[in-house]
Amino acid sequence: MGKVTGFMEFERLEEGHEPVPQRVKNYKEFVIGLNNDQAKVQAARCMDCGTPFCNSGCPVNNIIPDFNDLVFRNDWANAITVLHSTNNFPEFTGRICPAPCEAACTLNVNDDAVGIKSIEHAIIDRAWAEGWVQPQPPTAKTGKTVAIVGSGPAGLAAAQQLARVGHSVTVFEKNSRIGGLLRYGIPDFKMEKTHIDRRVAQMEAEGVVFKTGVLVGAWPADGAAAKVTNDAQQTISADDLKAQFDAVLLTGGSEQSRDLPVPGRDLDGVHFAMEFLPMQNKVVAGDELAGQIMATGKHVIVIGGGDTGSDCVGTSNRHGAASVTQFEVMPQPPEHENKPLVWPYWPIKLRTSSSHQEGCVREFAVSTKSFNAGSGQDKVSSLTTVHVEMKDGKLVEIPGTEKQYQADLVLLAMGFTNPVASVLDAFGVVKDNRGNARAHTDEGGYRTNVAKVFAAGDMRRGQSLVVWAIREGRQAAREVDGFLMGSSALPR
Repeated sequence: MGKVTGFMEFERLEEGHEPVPQRVKNYKEFVIGLNNDQAKVQAARCMDCGTPFCNSGCPVNNIIPDFNDLVFRNDWANAITVLHSTNNFPEFTGRICPAPCEAACTLNVNDDAVGIKSIEHAIIDRAWAEGWVQPQPPTAKTGKTVAIVGSGPAGLAAAQQLARVGHSVTVFEKNSRIGGLLRYGIPDFKMEKTHIDRRVAQMEAEGVVFKTGVLVGAWPADGAAAKVTNDAQQTISADDLKAQFDAVLLTGGSEQSRDLPVPGRDLDGVHFAMEFLPMQNKVVAGDELAGQIMATGKHVIVIGGGDTGSDCVGTSNRHGAASVTQFEVMPQPPEHENKPLVWPYWPIKLRTSSSHQEGCVREFAVSTKSFNAGSGQDKVSSLTTVHVEMKDGKLVEIPGTEKQYQADLVLLAMGFTNPVASVLDAFGVVKDNRGNARAHTDEGGYRTNVAKVFAAGDMRRGQSLVVWAIREGRQAAREVDGFLMGSSALPR
């Protein structure tokens, strides 16, 4: 490494943030990235540890010590080359990845981990500013055609990989804009959508064709409990897609929201997070919506303690909610993990997001028993909860702990169970016991039971991180390429 003793000389420096009163007035990104000198110092903290666990902790296996060393030596152009060799979209992961690489950092055993995510963020932002991110069109075309259903990070990663080796790739998206849950599920204050637009422009120059507003298969007649965004203006059948293309890759998101079937669930004012969040993203993008779900002046209850719940908190604060309370059914985790016990694995510990810092009451070990309407109304006005504890591996209610909370708006953010089944059913794809496509890497490499139909991302592995989706898309691209050509030079 360029600075062998750097980890002993320099402290970890976190990225900055705009003040809360300023940032909650808009939907712009508010993280202040490292400047070149700061990134160099942070890169100097990377140890010559011999066995870089960060590489395996990262789902796309970023070559982290190498790009850290290049940043330290001010060789930023080669740093982005190394970063792009494993990750098509570091501007996405540098903003919204929880950084499992940092949990696995060897320095994290007894000190603060290297700020890998902030360095990645700095590399890609400088690369765009310097004009180093350019289209890479293929030198020759293969004559093979590939349809990709879904334009989230898995679909985009696969499309870019396949286009660069010469296949003609068409991406189908049911919504009016490209990006999938990356665009409609993640608030702009965490990642502005110009980052997606720049990549789409790059990929179009590489030969990828994007078709928006096209639903593959048929939307469920009952609308599906997911109630996800869907702007489709036309449909195309699975049979037509298979007839028109040499291979089909299904990369839709895990959009079926986990429901909470307790008394009062059908009251007005109780919504899935994925009814609430996409509306605000569309408004930020300039769409005019009728009946947008707003938190303005309301007492908001967010049920679910994960990232989606945190996004609901941040959006509600920007709407001007009267109060925001977030429930988590599990007990409050410790503030600090037992590093000798859990390292290099992802630890369970209390995580406070930037949205929590903007204003939120957090309640743990709370289960919701019912949603309650006001007198003579069909609209939620409160909910009844009870505290729970873990006994014999199960959460059980604690007698005498029932409590009522005022609630004008309830947002269900308890995760997602599986992709909307209609797409898989349209192709006749066999599903696993969780409702995902059965297409395991040890059973033919992302292939489904249907000839020339592959599946990757959330549609195959279930709800997961953006960085896992990128990995899946890249690996599936290699398998599709090998299927079409007999072998593949794409990375595993």
